[in-house]
Amino acid sequence: MRHLPRILVVEDEPSIAELIAVNLRHNGFAPTVVFDGVAAQREMDAVLPDAILLDWMLPGESGATLARRWRKAERTRSVPILMLTARSDESDKVQGLDAGADDYITKPFSTQELLARIRAVLRRRSPEISSDSVQVGELALNVATHRATYRGAELRLGPTEFKLLHYLMKHAERVHTRGTLLDKIWGDHVYIEERTVDVHVKRLRESLGEAAAMVETVRGAGYRLSGMGMAARSADPDSAQA
Repeated sequence: MRHLPRILVVEDEPSIAELIAVNLRHNGFAPTVVFDGVAAQREMDAVLPDAILLDWMLPGESGATLARRWRKAERTRSVPILMLTARSDESDKVQGLDAGADDYITKPFSTQELLARIRAVLRRRSPEISSDSVQVGELALNVATHRATYRGAELRLGPTEFKLLHYLMKHAERVHTRGTLLDKIWGDHVYIEERTVDVHVKRLRESLGEAAAMVETVRGAGYRLSGMGMAARSADPDSAQA
């Protein structure tokens, strides 16, 4: 029997939740609907879904709080999260992505767009684990254990910064435009501003600490990760900042 992807729908408005569930069932998904964070956590503890549709505004804990908790826990950190919200400001989108969401869908949304974005995050889930480890100089990253280290010390990275670092390390020494990074990290179906990349590069550098100079700004072009001349740049950390 074919496995139907399990989608956990966390939405406190019953009419919207039912509309989403009906469309998911009609398009080959198995939805489970809950209305608050307590019920959502209970479902996550029982059986992990293939993806989560998570409303930002919930009674009790917010969707952003739940997303952060699930991203920190080893058992749940790889489950794709799509944030549903009426908030449309760029700063809100950045907050949602930074909380751990893989995508951000603004209400009202079309059913076809919602289904397309769910399929996209499910497609991206498997390739992400294809390369288990990569190393550039003294910076190392392991996808299977979701850990990154510099000179043997573990780095604390958010999920988006981890994906960004993974991509930059896999394509070290190449210059990547902001548009390219948006496509590769968030997916070309995500309609967010290129400045979002700058926000996450800044946070990545903060998390890298002494290795921050490895992420270089190439003015007028974009960003690259380089292991060349690290010792020289370490003496002047501001030289690699945007």
